[in-house]
Amino acid sequence: MKKSNFKSVMLCAAAAAFLLSAMPGDQVISKEGKSVVVNTTSITKSVKGYMSTTPLKIYITNNKIEKIEALPNQETPKYFTKVKKQMLDKWDGMTVNKAIKAKVDGVTGATLSSDAVRKNVVQGLEYYKKNK
Repeated sequence: MKKSNFKSVMLCAAAAAFLLSAMPGDQVISKEGKSVVVNTTSITKSVKGYMSTTPLKIYITNNKIEKIEALPNQETPKYFTKVKKQMLDKWDGMTVNKAIKAKVDGVTGATLSSDAVRKNVVQGLEYYKKNK
């Protein structure tokens, strides 16, 4: 291959990789078994808890929440552990529409983290509805 053709091919490949990585929703929705999984990491960057973002993985099967998992974050472990134990399963079994409207109680002493988790759930489910 000529040197100029090689450069053209490499530039096209780099441009394609850049465009694919910049596409909205990149790695937000995936499939695990029968579940659709929404990863809120990239869609809720502006949602902050006490210290930082509180990204989640939301597992949806047959338009119902199967489970919600917390992803690594910078929240105070002592309080965020309470949020995980007392909040995340409150959406289990709800339909997507019901879960978006649900008024899930927060955890005393972890108000900002609780608010961030609620916002992550709503934004993740709204993203799911628009992009499923």
